[in-house]
Amino acid sequence: MKALRIIRSALPFFLVVALVSACLFYPGGHETQAAQRVVRVWNVDTFEGGKGSRTSFLKSVARRVEKKREGVCFLVLSLTPEGARQCCLEGDVPDLLSFGVGLSEFAERSLPLPYSFCGGELGGDTLAYPWCAGQYYLFSLTDDFEAEGEVAVSCGGSNLPQVAAALAGITGEELPSLTAYTAFLGGKYRYLLGTQRDVCRFAARDVPVYRKPLRGYSDLYQYLSVLSEEKEEDCLAFLEELRSPEVRGSLSSLGMFAPEETEAECTASVFLSAEGRETLSQAAREGKNLEKFLKKT
Repeated sequence: MKALRIIRSALPFFLVVALVSACLFYPGGHETQAAQRVVRVWNVDTFEGGKGSRTSFLKSVARRVEKKREGVCFLVLSLTPEGARQCCLEGDVPDLLSFGVGLSEFAERSLPLPYSFCGGELGGDTLAYPWCAGQYYLFSLTDDFEAEGEVAVSCGGSNLPQVAAALAGITGEELPSLTAYTAFLGGKYRYLLGTQRDVCRFAARDVPVYRKPLRGYSDLYQYLSVLSEEKEEDCLAFLEELRSPEVRGSLSSLGMFAPEETEAECTASVFLSAEGRETLSQAAREGKNLEKFLKKT
């Protein structure tokens, strides 16, 4: 067990060494001048995306920024929510964090940003800003959305489809994402309350499905927070690149949207604690007034 603890504690060091070494060589084996500044970027997926990898997408953005800013190398890693929380508890945090609802532990380490978005606000400052977004939908195999029928509510991650359902006046059975999808296609449910992930699943199977966007609420935002004062300028340059028309125009490759495209009327704080998420989801199930929990976009 002692040996395992030693290996575990040394792992972050070896990762950094390996990744710094990788910064010295671009694809093709050509040696370049050593980067003067190394910016660590973690991507943590707390809800299902559309298609492809958000981490890979951020890596492509990193290469764009590196070409514009001399002497900087962005090291983009993918972490699980559990892994990111554990690193934070141990005092190991990145310079930039890409994340969704479910990582409240990083709030106190996040720096104020020169932008505004209600879901990332805390204590009067915007501490997180969304760079891409998903969408809740009601799906049907016919174009008749008025017919009576059972609804499968797809649950996949730390997002809150219960709130989207409640605000749309929909009641249904909560099921794991893939279970809900297959049960809907199998005819067990008349409707599916799902997300952009299901849009991509239907497209991959070439299944003709009708969909209605639920614009009342969304928490399907992938945010970016800056956690390093020393490298704040480089971090903000990365965020600015994510905000650029060229990058936002390529989000369709992920099956995702620019945040403003979803036109959601309200959202939840990205810094909701686990207890806060459970309180909100239970209030939605019970049909309680949700206004005090939500923020107008």
